[in-house]
Amino acid sequence: MPILTTAIATFIILVLIGIIVGLFVNRGGRGWLGRKVAQATGAGDVTYALVGIAGSFMGFHIGVILELLPTLLLYIAAIAGAFVTLILWRRA
Repeated sequence: MPILTTAIATFIILVLIGIIVGLFVNRGGRGWLGRKVAQATGAGDVTYALVGIAGSFMGFHIGVILELLPTLLLYIAAIAGAFVTLILWRRA
């Protein structure tokens, strides 16, 4: 049972990382006019949060593939993955 609770906790942490990074990039990375244009085109907070969640999962699993053993390094990789994914998604 501890493996299941650890997996659920990791899932929740990765979702929270993705949401926080997504909101930070959306609100902190754009000016007032950019936020207004993004809302007009539908690329709002929810979209950025979802892309951030996807990026955090990708970063976490890339960290697992690279065998970053301490858990803290995996979460740092999740944060980096969310940032990189959001930056690349914004420029596309």
